[in-house]
Amino acid sequence: MQRDLLADFLRRRREAIRPAEVGLPDGPRRRTAGLRREEVAMLAGMSVDYVVRLEQGRSSQPSPHLLGALARALRLSGDQRDHLFHLAGHRPPPSDAVARLARAGLMRMLDLLGDTPALVLSDLGEVLAQNRASVLLMGDHTGFSGDRRYVVYRWFTDPAARAVSPREDHDHHSRELVAGLRAVAGRRAGDRTVAGLVDRLRAASAEFRGLWAEHEVAIRRADRKTLLHPRVGTLVLDCETLVTPDQAQQLLVLTPADAETRERLELLRVLGIEEFPAGSADTPVR
Repeated sequence: MQRDLLADFLRRRREAIRPAEVGLPDGPRRRTAGLRREEVAMLAGMSVDYVVRLEQGRSSQPSPHLLGALARALRLSGDQRDHLFHLAGHRPPPSDAVARLARAGLMRMLDLLGDTPALVLSDLGEVLAQNRASVLLMGDHTGFSGDRRYVVYRWFTDPAARAVSPREDHDHHSRELVAGLRAVAGRRAGDRTVAGLVDRLRAASAEFRGLWAEHEVAIRRADRKTLLHPRVGTLVLDCETLVTPDQAQQLLVLTPADAETRERLELLRVLGIEEFPAGSADTPVR
C-alpha cells in the first residue's frame, strides 16, 4: 500500500470535483471549489474520520468495497479507479466486477437529474446507483447480494417483488424481463455469469422456464409503468432508457405521466425517506 501517494491522489481528486457535479449546492462560504471531506464521506457511506485518515496517510488498508465506494463518490474514470486500487495495494476489479461499478459519466448525469427519479443499471438488471429521488420512490436497491442483485431473479423467485405492481401488469412485465434477458444472453454468448443466472432461474421458476422456451427477444428503450406506492398511492410513470455504446450499462429516468402522479411525487419529496417501510417490496425497474 502506497499511503502517501494514495493520500495525495484522493485529496487532489476531491479538490477537482465541483459540488454541482455530484448534486450538491456550491454555497457562498466554500474555501475551495472542490468537495469537503464530510461530503466525500457522505457520498461514499463512510465516516469523516476515515476519509481524513486516508488523506493524511494514517489509515489502515482500505478494503476493495471501500475503494469502490470512493471511486463512485469521486466520479473516477476506469483508469483512475484502477490507479486507486493499485495505490491501495489491491488488484483492480476484474472485468465482470468493473461492469458492476456505475460509470462516471452516468453518475454525473444521475446527479444532474436532481428531483427526477433515476438509476443506473447493468445489462442484467443490477441497480448500480440511484439518486435520492429514486430511493424515495422505490427504496434502496443497491444493497442486494448474490442472485438477488438481479431484478429478474427477484421477480420470478420472491412474491413480495410483485407487490407494488398491479396484478394485471404481471404477465406483461414477466415477458419483458425474459425477453430482455434473452437479448443479453445472445449478445454475451458463452458468458458463464449469464448462463448460470439463466440455469438457476429455470430451476427455480416454472413461469420463467415457460417464457424462456418461447424465445422472445426485446430491448426496451421506453415504457410506461403503474406503481402502487405504499405511502402516496398509485403512480403512473414514463420510463426512458439511455444505453451506453457497449450496452453494458443504462440510465433509467422515471417521469410522471400525468398531473396526479406529478403531485404525488411532490408529496413524496416532502414526506422524505425516514418512514420508508423496511424491507419493502420491489419496484419493477426494468
